[in-house]
Amino acid sequence: MSINRQHSFWGPLSPFGGLTGAGLLIMASARLSWAVAVAVSLFWVYGLTTLTFAFLLSALEKKFFPIAGRVILYTCIAAFFGSVYLLMFWLVCPFAAFENFLLLMLVPLFCASSGIIDQILIQHKKAQSDIFDYVTDALSQAASLAGLIVAFSVLREPFAYCSLSFPGSYQGMFTIMYFKAGTFFPIGILAPSAGALLLLGFIISLYQSNKAKIFSGRI
Repeated sequence: MSINRQHSFWGPLSPFGGLTGAGLLIMASARLSWAVAVAVSLFWVYGLTTLTFAFLLSALEKKFFPIAGRVILYTCIAAFFGSVYLLMFWLVCPFAAFENFLLLMLVPLFCASSGIIDQILIQHKKAQSDIFDYVTDALSQAASLAGLIVAFSVLREPFAYCSLSFPGSYQGMFTIMYFKAGTFFPIGILAPSAGALLLLGFIISLYQSNKAKIFSGRI
């Protein structure tokens, strides 16, 4: 039985339907290279944090497992795996790691505040799910947010900078596609966060107005 009562994409608690993770979406979507780095971090942190916490909850609950501090423990585990990912990213590409430092440090906080731990504790108390279900639902949430960030960056970066970038090289990113000035009319307003919020608000309004028709009977 899935622990996620609402669909991970179009439900009211989803990154798109409920705008959870909107801050990370706005900041990380300015460049495709940032979006890719954050997307991989989301899978890494959400998956390993949930797997570790669910294993500890099943193995140590009867012996020792803090009841009042489980949220804090989950946050610490998320911060640990977020730091491990940042370290590995720094070893591979130091400049890209420095460039994405703030965004990657925010991923564990979004993971801790995503509501996954509350769902795990409720379902574990009822003995209705296993570790595989917990990890699957966590990865589903990560995939929804990661997919939105990457898709939004693919739309946003070409119109703002006439290019698409990817993490790597001595500069922290390299251009994988460059559009001539006549191909796209660069809209500089999409580069800052304010412009991204306007674009996101327009997309969200279209989504909310057509959600009932598109996902009729699924919500």
